[in-house]
Amino acid sequence: MHVTLRQLEVFSAVVKNESFTRAAEALHLSQPGVSMQIKQLENSIGLQLFEHIGKKVFLTDAGREMYVYSQSISQMLDEAEAVVEQLKGVQSGKLTISVATTASHFATRLLAAFSKQHEGITISLDVTNREALRQQLEQNEPDLVIMGQPPDGLDVDADEIMENPLVVIAPADHPLISEKNIPLSHFASEHFVVRERGSGTRYAIERFFEQHGVSFNTGIEMSSNEAIKQAVEAGLGLGIVSIHTLELELETKRLQVLDVQDFPIRRYWYIVQRKGKRLSPAAQAFKTFVLEQAKEFIHLP
Repeated sequence: MHVTLRQLEVFSAVVKNESFTRAAEALHLSQPGVSMQIKQLENSIGLQLFEHIGKKVFLTDAGREMYVYSQSISQMLDEAEAVVEQLKGVQSGKLTISVATTASHFATRLLAAFSKQHEGITISLDVTNREALRQQLEQNEPDLVIMGQPPDGLDVDADEIMENPLVVIAPADHPLISEKNIPLSHFASEHFVVRERGSGTRYAIERFFEQHGVSFNTGIEMSSNEAIKQAVEAGLGLGIVSIHTLELELETKRLQVLDVQDFPIRRYWYIVQRKGKRLSPAAQAFKTFVLEQAKEFIHLP
C-alpha cells in the first residue's frame, strides 16, 4: 500500500469539513484536486473511503479505520516537529491556542507579552465558546486551551491559573445600585441578558440558581460578553458576567456591580491540554509563562 502524507492531509480535511468543497477551500485547492487525491488514496488502499448520499459524504467502515490511523500519523509528525524545534530552542516554532470568549480580555494581553519575548514564534488564536473548545480538545487540535471548568468526560490535564468571579451587573441608574446584601430570591422575577447555550458562563449561572432553589429567567440571549454589557447598559435586563470583562465599564461607571447574597459565583480559569500530549517547546514556554505571570495581566479598578 503506497500512501502519501498529502493524501492523508486531504482525506482528514474532507472528514473534518464533511465536504469535498469545504475541504478544498480549507486547503486552497480545487475540488477536482481534492477528488483526485481521495481517488488515488482509495485506489492504493483498494477500498472505498466515503459514501456520497445526496450532497453529503459519510465515512465507510474502511474510512473510519483509515481516519484513526491518519490522526495517529499526524500526531506523530507533530511530535517529531516538536522534538526538532526543541533542539533549536524556543526562538521559533508555531503555537496554536484556543480561548474561551470571556477569557479573551486577558488572553490577548498574555499573548502580546509572550510574543514580545519570543518574536520568532508564530501564534494562531481561536476565540470561541465552551462547546467548540470541547470539540477541539476531543480532536486534539490546539496545543493549549484557556477556559473555565475543564470538560467532563475528556482525558485532559488542567492547571488552575486564577479566579474568575461572576458578578451581577446593572445599568448605572438602576434602583438596586444602592441596596446592600440583596437576597438572591429577589431575582426570581428579574430578566437577565445571558450568553448562548454552550457557553461555560451560561452553564455555571444556571447551575448556581438551581442549587439555590431560585428560578432563573432568560430575557435575551447574546453571543458575546460585549453584546451583553451593551444590552444591560441600554436597560434590556440585568447581566451576569466575569468581572474580568468589566474593566472599562467600571472605570467609566457605565455599569455597576450589584451587592447580591452568595455572589460572586466562584469560578476559575484553567490552561488545558489533552492528557499525554507532548507540547512543543513553544507551547511549553507559553504554558509556563501563563502559570507564572497570568495574574499580572488582570487590570480592575
